[in-house]
Amino acid sequence: MNILLPVIVLGALGIIFGLWLGFVQKLFFIKKDPRIEHIFSLLPGSNCGACGLAGCYGLAGALAKGEVESITCPIVHEKEREDIAKILGINMSEVEKRVATLICGGGTRCKDNFQYYGIEDCNIATLVMNGPKSCLSGCIGFGSCVKPCPFNAIRMGKDGLPEIDSKKCTGCGKCVKACPKEILILAPLKKMYSIMCNSHDKGADVMKACKVGCIACGKCVKICPVGAIELNDNVAVMDYTKCTNCGQCIEVCPTKAIGKRETNV
Repeated sequence: MNILLPVIVLGALGIIFGLWLGFVQKLFFIKKDPRIEHIFSLLPGSNCGACGLAGCYGLAGALAKGEVESITCPIVHEKEREDIAKILGINMSEVEKRVATLICGGGTRCKDNFQYYGIEDCNIATLVMNGPKSCLSGCIGFGSCVKPCPFNAIRMGKDGLPEIDSKKCTGCGKCVKACPKEILILAPLKKMYSIMCNSHDKGADVMKACKVGCIACGKCVKICPVGAIELNDNVAVMDYTKCTNCGQCIEVCPTKAIGKRETNV
C-alpha cells in the first residue's frame, strides 16, 4: 500500500501534466503555411545567401508570405522556378527581372567638402560629417557596395561611381543594403532610363555641389507622355511601372541628370 500510493499519485500527475501540455500546445499552436516546405524542397538548398535572405528556408518563407516580389534565387533551375511560380500563383511571363540600379551621377563630378584620410569604407566615411562629398546624398565612392556582391556584378569605375553588370546581377539586393546613401535601388531590367540624382536640395545648392544633379526644373515631368515622372521634394522620381522607354525625358534634361542603361533585351 505504501508503494502503490506514490505510483498512483505520480501517474495522476503525469496524466494531468500531459493534458495541460496538450492544451498549451493547441493554445499557442502557429499554423505553418504548407507552401513553405514545398517551395523549400524546390530550392537548391545551398544556403548561399545570394538571394539576400537567411538561406533557402528564409527565401521560401518570404515567398510564401509575399515579402519578396520575385524568385530572387540566382541558381535555381528554370523548371523549379516555374514550379515555385505555380505554387505562388505567379505568371512567370509577368515577372520582370530586377537589377541593381544607381541613382547618382556625381562621383568625380561632385565636389569634395574636405579631404578624407580615414578607412576607405562608405559607411565609416559617412560618420565623418556625413562623408566628404559636397552633395550629402551623393556616392562616396569607396565601393562598399562592391564587396558584398556574391557574383562580381559591381566594380568601381574611373568616374568614382559603381558600374553594374546587368547580365551578372541577380537582384539579390545586398549592394542596396550596403549603401549608406541609399542610391542603389532594384529596378526592372527592361526599363532603360533612371533619374541619376537623389538630392533633395534646392536647384542652386545642387549646382554648387554637382553639375549633373537634378535641379527640379520639371521639364522631364512635363514632356513624359505617360506621367512616369514626378517631382518629390526637389528631385524627379521615376515610376518604372509607367515608363515606356520613349527617351523624351533624357533629351530635355538640362543637367544630364537622367541616365540610360543598355539592356540588350
